[in-house]
Amino acid sequence: MKNIAKDSFENCADFVLDITGEVCPLTFVRTKLLIERMAAGQTAEIRLTGSEPLENVPRSVKAEGHVVLALEPEDPAAGPHGIHRLRIRKT
Repeated sequence: MKNIAKDSFENCADFVLDITGEVCPLTFVRTKLLIERMAAGQTAEIRLTGSEPLENVPRSVKAEGHVVLALEPEDPAAGPHGIHRLRIRKT
């Protein structure tokens, strides 16, 4: 887990988490642990891959009451199997 301070390359996210090497349910467990460390209003960018994490992590973030700002592929040419970036805001 990497904590960055307002880096324009990372779309001004307060935190960055790479869970591309994790599988469900650890993908959301690691995301939830990050959210617990965040202050209300802070943002995080989460790198994820795989159909289950792409479906479950954004849904779980919303179910916890937080905001999903965007979910975009890093490389649109890679299709649904490539790495995606999920941007969230803690409420």
